[in-house]
Amino acid sequence: MEWYMKVVKENYANFKGRARRKEYWMFFLFNMIFVMVLAIIDFMIGTFPLIYMVYLLALLLPSLAVFVRRLHDVGKSGWWFFIGLIPLIGAIWLLILLCTDSDASQNSYGPSPKAV
Repeated sequence: MEWYMKVVKENYANFKGRARRKEYWMFFLFNMIFVMVLAIIDFMIGTFPLIYMVYLLALLLPSLAVFVRRLHDVGKSGWWFFIGLIPLIGAIWLLILLCTDSDASQNSYGPSPKAV
């Protein structure tokens, strides 16, 4: 939960720097749990897309920011986000990049977060 809060509070719209695998995947995990719980609650009270969509819109910017910082951690530009638009192969390639271990040394996006 601390990784989720770190992304939401400290790095809300920070596209600079690097994000470790753990930071990205823990944020992703908790975000998906909250999305599912909100969708169920929203469905049960009869306002299905309302609360769910407000949450998704509120976390659109931090989700993109942590995604770009994760790409920076493996030495790729944030523009690699758009490779996901290539059907099937693009999504697989992005998943591989997101699961790849970070550069151990400093790259053009800053020092390694593991070393800190």
